[in-house]
Amino acid sequence: MKPGKVNENPESRFSAVLLAAAKLPGVRINREAYLRGALARHCSEDDIRRAIEESPAAAGITVEVLDKVANDSIRYETAKVSALSAAAGIPGIIALPATVPADMAQYFGHMVRIAQKLAYLYSWPDLFSDDGDDVDDATMGVLTLFFGVMFGTQSANAAVGKVAGMMAEQVAKKLPQKALTKGVIYPIVKKVAAYLGVQMTKQSFAKSVSKAIPLVGAVVSGGLTLATYLPMAKRLKRHLSSLELAKPSPRVVDGEVVDGEVVEDDGPFTTAYAEQCDADATAPAVQDPQS
Repeated sequence: MKPGKVNENPESRFSAVLLAAAKLPGVRINREAYLRGALARHCSEDDIRRAIEESPAAAGITVEVLDKVANDSIRYETAKVSALSAAAGIPGIIALPATVPADMAQYFGHMVRIAQKLAYLYSWPDLFSDDGDDVDDATMGVLTLFFGVMFGTQSANAAVGKVAGMMAEQVAKKLPQKALTKGVIYPIVKKVAAYLGVQMTKQSFAKSVSKAIPLVGAVVSGGLTLATYLPMAKRLKRHLSSLELAKPSPRVVDGEVVDGEVVEDDGPFTTAYAEQCDADATAPAVQDPQS
């Protein structure tokens, strides 16, 4: 292989950008702090504690509530990334070599941020370990699939569903390392990464054109970011909220009334699933609890 050949590979190019974005300051979301802040206005302290220790689904938090919180976080991240993109477009063509790579990095960084927030709300485990800046292969794999869902690839949708099913079946608190790095999901991860590498190149070119004219470029660049980031974040939200992993599993205690019936401690019970509802049009615009 000739020197530099790997950089021409779309899969490798995407993986390199994703890894760099994941290492940017402020990109990683503290799962415990985020869930505590995001759920504080909607849930009891006991439910928040269980959501952190186990998952929001295990705490019995309905998808309706999670959708409202997710919409708040999406709005917050969208406003932030759009403002940064607009600021990067102010200098114009003179600063293109510096602003376009920086804009792409922060754009991907905010995609990683919203992917984490949505994952934690819809009962996925912590995506990053506390061991320094390293990003393990399983995390890279699942982030690649999340990005694939954002870009609308059906193979990514199916793969994310399979990974979620594995964790739900095993009541796992960690990502399925083997499946994401060597097993049945790995070939899909590679295929999605290659597709995203091509899309990334097209998007980078579009951003370069949008920044060519000072000030005007700021408006166009910010608008382009808004027009792409918002629907992609909503696409990931819809998919994660539809998975079985996100469905609430309320606890039942002795003498508790569920659906009008008193349920005994050792008697059978039916897990109640809340009806999924899109709260995009009704959720109030508030500041995201975890920046």
